[in-house]
Amino acid sequence: MKQAPEATVMYVNDQFSAPVEILNENLELKKTIEAKVDQHMESEDSFFVADLGDVVKKLTKWKSLLPRVEPFYAVKCNEDTLVCQTLAALGTGFDCASKSEIDRILNLGVSSDRIVYANPCKQTSHIRFAAKHDVAMMTFDNENELHKVKKVYPNAKLILRLLPPEDTKCQCQLGMKFGCHPDNVAKLLNKAMELELDVIGISFHVGSGCYDPTAFSAAVLSARNAFDVGARIGFNFSLLDIGGGFPGQPDQKITFEEIAEELSSALDNYFPEEEGVRVIAEPGRYFVASAFTLCVNIIAKREVITQEAEGEPETSFMYYVNDGVYGSFNCLLFDHAEVVPQLLQPSSDPTYTCSIWGPTCDGLDCIKEKYKFPELNVGEYMMFENMGAYTISAATTFNGMAKPSVFHVVAEPFWMQLCPALKKMTKFAVPVNETPALIKKEEIVADRLPIENLSDALQQFLKLGDSVDDAEDQPDLSKTSLNELFAF
Repeated sequence: MKQAPEATVMYVNDQFSAPVEILNENLELKKTIEAKVDQHMESEDSFFVADLGDVVKKLTKWKSLLPRVEPFYAVKCNEDTLVCQTLAALGTGFDCASKSEIDRILNLGVSSDRIVYANPCKQTSHIRFAAKHDVAMMTFDNENELHKVKKVYPNAKLILRLLPPEDTKCQCQLGMKFGCHPDNVAKLLNKAMELELDVIGISFHVGSGCYDPTAFSAAVLSARNAFDVGARIGFNFSLLDIGGGFPGQPDQKITFEEIAEELSSALDNYFPEEEGVRVIAEPGRYFVASAFTLCVNIIAKREVITQEAEGEPETSFMYYVNDGVYGSFNCLLFDHAEVVPQLLQPSSDPTYTCSIWGPTCDGLDCIKEKYKFPELNVGEYMMFENMGAYTISAATTFNGMAKPSVFHVVAEPFWMQLCPALKKMTKFAVPVNETPALIKKEEIVADRLPIENLSDALQQFLKLGDSVDDAEDQPDLSKTSLNELFAF
């Protein structure tokens, strides 16, 4: 059995009380995954490893390349609690599409002004819920929505969602369902003015997984035109929401850097900073796609011999694993994703054509129709990287198949950045395998320690760490502000 990598388990309290493993900064994530596989050999369960440090790195890059644009994380993409808690602690906003998502984010301690209800067609009771909790910013794209809002939330801060350009190149088109055509902007804004509703700005969404940077600049120009229409009608727009569509994994057709360059230029041209327009965005996959790695177990195997009319018979294999298109691989159906299976250890053995199937009784449950692998055995694991976007959030338990567990990890340097930010978001955070003397062991309940002040807990952690010779020499992180840590 492989020895587990050096890590300290810290318990970060949220509504699910999920643990986070703090990893040595020199430890490769793959070593952690291998250790988790070793731990799961008996249960054979599938599982995710979520690297919260990757989420922090993405936010750092965002602030560096798009400093004018405030990210509002799209909860629909992956509602993992610790991902949301991490982003909340670091000051991002949240794009919510329903009452449930709003409630989830409010329960993390996020203030209502950091939420945009970005669903142009909302259930009336959900609008009422938003009103009750002062979630004022919300999108619309039709007259009926204006009448609903007027009835139940007349003080809402409305954002008109535009139809993106027709030639947008993206993974998932959204224009066929949402967005006001530019020709109808004046009519809709006149109706809002007649109803005495407060329209504060314009939004657009070029489509999920966009691979054409010019789609953003074209949409920004369209938004500029809509701003001008609004001004002529009598509105004083103060907000531009540029939506989502940003790539989140390294093997995409375009890079985030390319999009950021195109966007920055368009914003400077059409919305110069001196105008004072607040710019927000709704990135989802950008933050989480590369942060999640899925490991699945081969639960069954079938050898197939194909005999052609001429030549030698060919051997291929069918592998059945314990997650599929009704679970995490729903992204193959709904998100047009392409997934790449990998072995945990490289092999020089001969390869065979194989197919990979999910665990349900449905013949549609195929993950990979054709691939090349050396012969594998039942009980072995394979892994899929870049599985954080639109996977867990739409997974089901069809046929009674369980959803994978999620194990959260973060490298120690990122954890040290997060600690001060989490101070107001967190109740519990001390190593459970090292009980400070000031806490009685009988006070420990369900592997959690009753520490209300995270900064105190952090100082205890520093004193306990093997790398700390003198705790008094350590910086007082409780006095370090979030702005100082994230001054990009």
